[in-house]
Amino acid sequence: MDKRFFNIFNLTEDQAIALLKTPLDELEDKSDRYVAASHLINFPTQGSIAALIETIQNPDQAMYHRIARRKAVESLGRLQAAVALPVIRTCLADDDCYTVENAAWAIGEIGTADETILAEIAQLLEKPEQTYRVIIQVLAKLDYKPALERIRKFVEDRSQPIASAAIAAVCRFTGDYTQMSKVMQLLQHPNVNARRGCIQDLIDAKYYQAIPKIASCPVSLVFRLRGIRLLAEAGVPAGEISFVDIEPSLDRVIRDRPTDLELVHEYDETPSLEFLISELYHTDFGRCYLSSKTILEVYPEQAPEALMATFAEKAHNDYGAHYHVVKLLGWLQYAPAYDLLVEALQNRNPQFQKSRAAAAIALGNLGDDRAIELLLDSLKTEIFELKYACLLALEQLGAKGDISIAEDDSDWLVRAKALGDNSNV
Repeated sequence: MDKRFFNIFNLTEDQAIALLKTPLDELEDKSDRYVAASHLINFPTQGSIAALIETIQNPDQAMYHRIARRKAVESLGRLQAAVALPVIRTCLADDDCYTVENAAWAIGEIGTADETILAEIAQLLEKPEQTYRVIIQVLAKLDYKPALERIRKFVEDRSQPIASAAIAAVCRFTGDYTQMSKVMQLLQHPNVNARRGCIQDLIDAKYYQAIPKIASCPVSLVFRLRGIRLLAEAGVPAGEISFVDIEPSLDRVIRDRPTDLELVHEYDETPSLEFLISELYHTDFGRCYLSSKTILEVYPEQAPEALMATFAEKAHNDYGAHYHVVKLLGWLQYAPAYDLLVEALQNRNPQFQKSRAAAAIALGNLGDDRAIELLLDSLKTEIFELKYACLLALEQLGAKGDISIAEDDSDWLVRAKALGDNSNV
């Protein structure tokens, strides 16, 4: 599990536990209990687990406590705290559907073969106004085949994400994958959450042939990379696919060119550069990619200065726009951006980690040999996408430097890329 973003509240374990135990009316900020429940994911200790369990058992019905209670359930799931399973199970009967959702999800993370617990989760599919998608995913993950007919009722659900999860689960239980094309279609859905969700369903179904289509889905590369990596980690050991099969898709995702994506949005008329720049801040990366593609095609001369200006004004502090601006400056081969790209390459703030890989690719596109040593040095990171991006950038720069550190890397995909073939990785 990637925990880079969990430890952002700067609390000790004892401070977080103390916040959970402090009466709401004594808290300066009543959301502190939620913060504390979130933060304890960093401390897989008996004390943290006990405090989270106590939070769940606290019957306080105040809104701020109910929100903290939901988060406590989630944190216990992330901690995979098996000792908490009995108390999490009680939350399956909660009146709050979000607590029920978190409880089902947490049980899926902890894992259980207890038929009575699994039957309780399956029974939730008969209960109105539940988060059916999560419930279906958990039942499939825990391989509870007695839920098959209940799940089958949702394959034509009017909510496409629910239908997608149901189709994936039915395929997984029956071995019949003929309906998976319906899930694949959601990779081009106008709604970004539907696109992200169906990638998870393709992972759950171990639908390896979806890898090239996942690579071209217009969502953040974080979701695409996760999908390809998890499918690779299941499929390669099983002999279903090889590194050679997935390498082109991995390369495309790390380079992340908008021309390599199947975009789902379009413009009725050519927008102004000002509008396109503003679109780089959109939360739907599909819109950001359309903007990037249009900037490159229509405004290659005017764009560099506008990008530098928006970076100085606010993109430097917006992790999404930061990423897209860095990439664009590389594609535009804007040499004055060299220092900005180096700074992005070396930025260790957790929220800007995507931009480090983007900067590596951009420096490769810039073609400045000064970047070679910086890229070689960046191979020492623990971040997969940065290491892989550095290898691509070094190759683009024609570098013959020492990449032996990557050939012995702990990540098998990095080793395979560095070795340049399908050796025993």
